[in-house]
Amino acid sequence: MRPTNRIRSGEGSVGQAAEQQDPPGPEQEHEPDYRFTLANERTFLAWLRTSLSLLAAGVAVVQLLPEFAVPGTRGIVGGLLAALAVVTAAGGVLRWRGVEFAIRRGRPLPAQRMPWVLAGGLIVLALFGLVLIAMRGVA
Repeated sequence: MRPTNRIRSGEGSVGQAAEQQDPPGPEQEHEPDYRFTLANERTFLAWLRTSLSLLAAGVAVVQLLPEFAVPGTRGIVGGLLAALAVVTAAGGVLRWRGVEFAIRRGRPLPAQRMPWVLAGGLIVLALFGLVLIAMRGVA
């Protein structure tokens, strides 16, 4: 908040400016409690850790696991994990920026869609894994 010098009627002598702080408006930024900013940063770092874990899992699938019953599926699973890692990192950045914008302007926090995206991607990968396991048992 920036102090402004204004002359208020009925206060002080004529020509004397009284210092007053304007309350933040809907589009005016204010410095939030630092704990909210730090909590937002910790959440952002958690999204990045999740993204790095997904990327490491994708590399491990491609480089360390033996070939699956269906040729090329290691690359598909690893690629899906890497794609989910990119989406998670990008979503974390967008979420961090949106929350920072909201808390600096006193607005409600934005809706959170990334947990749904991440859960959906992991469900697809888990179902794909179950199909691969079932195919291995048949073969």
